[in-house]
Amino acid sequence: MKFEGWVALRYLRSPHKPALLRLVTWLSVAGVAAGVIALVVALSMESGFRRTLASSLLEATAHVTLVPRDGEAISDWRGLAAHLGKTPGVKSVAPAIYITVLLSANHQAQGATLKGVDPKLEIASDRALQRIVSGAANFSPDPNGVPAIVVGYVLARALDLHVGGALTVISPEGSLTPFGLSLQSQQFRVAGIFDSGFYDYDADWAFVTLGAARSLEGVDHGVSYVEVRLDDPNRAPQLAGELVREAGPRFQASTWMNQNRALFRALSLEKLGTGILIGLITFVAGLNILVALALTVVDHAGDIAVLMAMGGRRRQVGSIFVLQGLAVGVIGTAIGLVVGYGLAWSANRWRLIPLNAEFYSVSYVPFHTSVLDAVWVAGLALAVSVAATVYPAWSAARLQPVEILRYE
Repeated sequence: MKFEGWVALRYLRSPHKPALLRLVTWLSVAGVAAGVIALVVALSMESGFRRTLASSLLEATAHVTLVPRDGEAISDWRGLAAHLGKTPGVKSVAPAIYITVLLSANHQAQGATLKGVDPKLEIASDRALQRIVSGAANFSPDPNGVPAIVVGYVLARALDLHVGGALTVISPEGSLTPFGLSLQSQQFRVAGIFDSGFYDYDADWAFVTLGAARSLEGVDHGVSYVEVRLDDPNRAPQLAGELVREAGPRFQASTWMNQNRALFRALSLEKLGTGILIGLITFVAGLNILVALALTVVDHAGDIAVLMAMGGRRRQVGSIFVLQGLAVGVIGTAIGLVVGYGLAWSANRWRLIPLNAEFYSVSYVPFHTSVLDAVWVAGLALAVSVAATVYPAWSAARLQPVEILRYE
């Protein structure tokens, strides 16, 4: 160990330090640890929300959606789906029809998004229909010819729906008659109830066959959208352009990132703001380090003068205090990382912080730890710790041994 490091550790571990100086030193360590813990927990929470929401969205929605520019129905969707399915990186292709409808049952009514699907293709690609909690994703009509519908569990609870129950769907797509606008309505049988894990979908979505959706929409052929799911959802922006070229100039594409841009932008800004605000705790810890080292310079001025009189260079004296501050920062950062990641892991593992899913879309606060976050949090804490040593180290290096020893 070099001379500077040995002296720095002696100063830190000295049992003869004044009580006030020992207290300030320990408060410095605690301050750095508290700042690191707060940053780790906050960033893990923000990352957890982003990861959980993205995962839920990707399981229930398409990664790339193709829609005609002219707004007309896609009549040859089967040929288009077969062609797009050959594109490298494409996992599945399925048609869809979306209608905003009014659902009525048990003397209650609620607006919802009705999705017309090809049952075989949708069940294979949509995780919502793979998470049936009651009944089955069986879209076959009953013996009386009543078509089937599958609804989210929150929607089912709101309308007091059960498997086998009746549900009336009213569509705003109607026809004009001499007596006014005649709305399309149809009765369905509840075949299944799903739990996608994403509150908004479970509260607002319902699935029917393409034929049933066409009947409610007042059309007799085609689909409105072609939905593409990819092997790697993060490649959606790159593959969207390629899919449009394959589909032809009639189509335009939107990705899951574009459709949820506002949500993820808000989460990113919140993460940045949280990091800056909580980072102030680390700044306060740096001030504690500065105070502790300044007191050390005053308390050990005689020792410093003796060292310099014996040949110690000013740079070496300054390095002693830089190493002291760095040691405090390393100890506090190590404690903070261990405790912070332990708290984040425990809170996520046992779901210790429940939430109202109606407002937050998830039922508990998720935490996701990241090595990259740990690196920059540790770097920030150590940078603040070292920056806090600049003034005390400079003050110590400027001491005049003759002036100090004259009064000893």
